[in-house]
Order: sequence, then structure tokens, then C-alpha cells
Amino acid sequence: MRKYYTSHLVKSEDLNHHGTLFAARTAEWFVESAFMTAACEHGNTEEIVCRNIHGMSFTIPVQNGDIVRFESRIVHVGTTSMMVSVTVKSERTDNTAVEGFITFVTIDKDTGKKKAHGIVMDSEEDVEEQHTRDKAVEILKG
Repeated sequence: MRKYYTSHLVKSEDLNHHGTLFAARTAEWFVESAFMTAACEHGNTEEIVCRNIHGMSFTIPVQNGDIVRFESRIVHVGTTSMMVSVTVKSERTDNTAVEGFITFVTIDKDTGKKKAHGIVMDSEEDVEEQHTRDKAVEILKG
């Protein structure tokens, strides 16, 4: 599936009491990035709602002035659901700072009932994408 990118400059208002990127700000950007991926693939923002944040794993701190790149792609689909993988990397070093998964569902905007999204998974592009898809399946199995 296509990978989508967004970037953010980490500024002083984005920091926690340790002087690193605040987890809540990261979560905001994380969900936003995943939502944009789901919306671009589905085509209608009004029909997409967040169902589950499966986790955000922080691996390295992000400092003031860093530029972070959010890389998102759909890695699993059901009839009405889609799971998006998000990886946050430093634009300068390409080191991974955060990884996680989010599931969205599509709903009828008038009734609020789930509806089919029509997204079909393509074949994976590389070993990394296959590994991420396998992780998504493991998460769903619980």
C-alpha cells in the first residue's frame, strides 16, 4: 500500500517537563497522520472514525528543533475497518523515535452505522512492509 508522509518541526510549545517531545503532542500528530492515510485511501473524511490506538512505542527521545517525519500506511483491512501503521523518524538521522498502529472504521455519516470502505490490499512492496503487515495480524489476534 502507498506510504504517506507528514513532517513537523518540534518547537518549545511541543515539549514536556524533560525538554523532549511531549507524548500527548506526539499522539496528536500520530493520530492525525494515520487519519490522513485512511482518508486518502478511502476518499471521504466524514466517514472515518478512530476505533483503537493499539499503542505507541517510544524508542528514542525527540529534542527541541528536531524535524520528525510520520510515515503511515494501511497494513490490514476488514470489511469496515482499516489498520494503519505509523512510524516516526528523524528527518535528519532517519532514526526511528516512535512506532504504533491505529484502527479506523468507516461509518455512514447519516446513520452512524458501520459501512464497507471498499479498500483492497495490494501485494506488499518489500520485506519491511510484509513484516509490518504480520505485526498487524498479531495485534488483531490479541
